[in-house]
Amino acid sequence: MKKSEINFKIQLDENNVPETIQWDATDKPGNLEHTKAITIGIWDDAEKNTMRLDLWTKEMPMDEMKIFYIDALSGMAQSILSATGDEKMANSITSLCTSLGKELEKRFKGN
Repeated sequence: MKKSEINFKIQLDENNVPETIQWDATDKPGNLEHTKAITIGIWDDAEKNTMRLDLWTKEMPMDEMKIFYIDALSGMAQSILSATGDEKMANSITSLCTSLGKELEKRFKGN
């Protein structure tokens, strides 16, 4: 049986705020990758809810953070469709992402 690992290395400041985030995976070629933010959701079967881990560095700009979460939601729409075939739910999430993206675009343009 094949096994795969994903590893994160987080460097914290004196207040436990992430300064750097690096990640690596056994199926990813190359060296450690740097990122400014990660979000991980883990299903807790016993409690029937999601445990979340959201980390971002001091260098993560607010506008990029908003784009990051819109992209994450958009990916969830595709995952819902792939995992369950629920087109209605996937389309609802996609519609929300489109609306949020348009709102951000207006803000970027200053309208």
